[in-house]
This record gives sequence, C-alpha cells and structure tokens, in this order.
Amino acid sequence: MKKTLFSIIGLFLFLSFTTDNQAQTLGGVYTPHIANERKPIPYQYLREADVMWSKIIWRRINLTEKMNLPLYFPTAEEEFSDRKSLIQLIMWGIKNKSLTPFTSDLFESQFTMDEIHSRFGASIDTIYETDPDTGEQIAIVEQNQADYAEIKEILVKEMWFFDKQRSVIEVRIIGLAPIRMYFRPDDLDKEDQRQTLLFWIYYPEARNIFAGEPVYSELNQATTYTFDDIFFKRRFSGFIFRESNVYNDRKIDEYTTGLDVLLESENIKKKIFDYEHDMWEY
Repeated sequence: MKKTLFSIIGLFLFLSFTTDNQAQTLGGVYTPHIANERKPIPYQYLREADVMWSKIIWRRINLTEKMNLPLYFPTAEEEFSDRKSLIQLIMWGIKNKSLTPFTSDLFESQFTMDEIHSRFGASIDTIYETDPDTGEQIAIVEQNQADYAEIKEILVKEMWFFDKQRSVIEVRIIGLAPIRMYFRPDDLDKEDQRQTLLFWIYYPEARNIFAGEPVYSELNQATTYTFDDIFFKRRFSGFIFRESNVYNDRKIDEYTTGLDVLLESENIKKKIFDYEHDMWEY
C-alpha cells in the first residue's frame, strides 16, 4: 500500500515538473534565466583625492540609428512580452521598482506619475458631443495612451575623470533622460516636430534594473547582454552636445551652427583623448 502511495505521489510530482518545464520552454528549447540573475558590473573604488582631473559632458543618442536599435525596439508592449525597449524598462522600473524620475540632471526634485503621463501625452481628455435625439451636450472621456515609439532620443550625462591611483582615464554615466519627439494632433502635414524632455533618472540607481533585462543581439541570440552591458561597455552611438564650462554649461548650438556643431563635438572628444595621451611619455 505504501509503495503504491509513493508511486502515485512520485508520478504526480514528475508530471507537475514536466508540465511546468514544458510551459516555460514553449518559446524555445530552454528556460532563460541567466540574464535575470545578472548583477551590475561593480565599479572600481574611487577616492576624491585620486581624481586629479574631471569633466562633465552631455551626449545625445539617436535611438533610430542602427547601432542603437536594441534600445529602441520593441515599440509596443503587446508585440514582444519577453523583450523590453529602454523606455519600457525605465517606465517599468518607475512603476514597480521605485525608480525615481527627477525633473533635472541635478537630481533634486521629482515628478509624480500624473506629471509623467501628462508629459507623455497620455492625459485624460474630455470632449463634448451633441446628442442627436435630445440636442444636449454629452461629455465623453478619452484616455490617450503613451506612444513609446515617440521616444527616439536619449540624453546621457556622464563624467570623464583621471584616476591617478590607477593611472587611467575613465567615464561613468550619471543620468539618462528620454526625449519624446511628436507632432500636434492638428499638425496633419507633420511639419512642426516638437520635443519634450520627459524626466531624468539617476543611472547608478537604475543599474540593478538594467542588469537584469537582456537585450536583443542580432549576431547571436544566445548571448546574455543586458542594458547595463550596453552602457557600461559603451556599445552605443551618440554625439556630444554640451560640456561643463564657465558659461553656465551652455550647449554647443548656442555658440555655433551647422556643420560647426559636429566639428565642435569632435573637438571636445579630442581634447579628452589628448589629455590622457599627454599624461604619458614615450
């Protein structure tokens, strides 16, 4: 009797395990979990006394460029339930992991969720229509949904510094800011594209969230690259549009125009490279 009972229990557990495992691997041949267990790559310890030079720069990343597409797609949550774009992951972190949305890159005051929805264009609108039977005005409430495809650029605030203890120049990202690029509903010809900086997030606070979310790799889908890997290993393309300076950290396009904007961006990058190069003798 005991053997029969143990056999029934064993068979039940085996069938339960087999069913659960099959349910988890319906989308492939194994259950992915490595990326979800990843932790951020730790930074080297840094003392203030060891930083003998530093500069803060702001970089603009176009998410629609080929190299940055893993940050942009998917643009709709219902398309790929197992993948997230950068903005989807950030919004998920704000709603579920208490990721803080700040109003500026000084990271002092915060936005509320209602304010974020409003900046996304996802506010609630009330329109009035005339009832054809009674002639009375009827209020109709419409919920405008956020369109993640409108987030086509990301601003990155980062600090470059020279660590004399290790004799290396390094960069660490301080914050990220999604940019919404959209047209007004009455702009039918789409001639006047507008931009809105939604909020800033403090990057060190977001690293745990970024490290647990894999990104799509076009060359090898078995890799476990995460969003944290993309930023930590500098696997993105962008250009400098602002640097810390005595003129209240003014932007490049405030003192030059046209092609000179890109040339000045490259000049700032060259100055950072030259500083590191000049620290050594050959």
